[in-house]
Amino acid sequence: MWDYTEKVKEHFFNPRNTGVLEEANGVGDVGSIQCGDALRLMLKVEPETEIILDAKFQTFGCGSAIASSSALTELVKGKTLDEALTISNQDIAAYLDGLPPEKMHCSVMGREALQAAIANYRGEEWKDDHEEGELICKCYAIDSALIESVVRENSLTTLEQVTHYTKAGGACASCHEKIEEVLQRTLAAQCSAPAVKPAEKPEPAPAAASAEKPKLTNLQRMRKIEEIIESVRPMLQRDHGDIEIVDIVGKNIYVNLKGACMGCALEAATLGSIQQKLFEDLGEYVRLLPASQLEMAH
Repeated sequence: MWDYTEKVKEHFFNPRNTGVLEEANGVGDVGSIQCGDALRLMLKVEPETEIILDAKFQTFGCGSAIASSSALTELVKGKTLDEALTISNQDIAAYLDGLPPEKMHCSVMGREALQAAIANYRGEEWKDDHEEGELICKCYAIDSALIESVVRENSLTTLEQVTHYTKAGGACASCHEKIEEVLQRTLAAQCSAPAVKPAEKPEPAPAAASAEKPKLTNLQRMRKIEEIIESVRPMLQRDHGDIEIVDIVGKNIYVNLKGACMGCALEAATLGSIQQKLFEDLGEYVRLLPASQLEMAH
């Protein structure tokens, strides 16, 4: 059973702003009943100021979908359209004092409905027909463009997180390999992107620092990976677990979780957090995988 906050329960049992908004001049529809979740967001916008005077919703979905939709309507009322567009799915979850990881896709659906409703008001076409990217998950109709966007905006690093935030791969699992490819591509692009904000002008680096960081040899890279793994072992050992490297094949690092970590319900989260540390310390995208997948790779 998922652990819901009191605020999620409150907005589920007593949702705000439900029903049809007769005076709506901006309507956004996302999801589908066939896929399990659907949301219609209706906005009443004052034309001269573009302030959202009222908002209502109709949703088909779980308690988290209802609570997220209710929270969204409360968040947007009184804001201008431009202000409303800055609301992220994390803002929706934060308003509810958090959502279970497995239900974060409900907040993403709310953000998409808001974008669709504002586009509808402005007479713009909001596309949700997968023309922007390859259709990755056929079960839930999730394309690569949505996965890339959600990964960037929420700093996701694992397939499990992508499933929690988008539902992609949560049914038949046949798209897991494609999701991993999109995830790897997006993280690699983030790693190579310049860290300087567009509005800022970088200061000239000292001559000694201007040279490129020397590339690690294969041996140095393997030793670095071993050092990083060794640095996290005490944390696992405190909980009567452990980790060992089995093999390193290109970007894939195969490991065995041992002791209490083996078969733990949080095994995927543990691997995800260690993978993030490897990613940050190595300065390159790598995948941390259970050794059981090594034979499959061969």
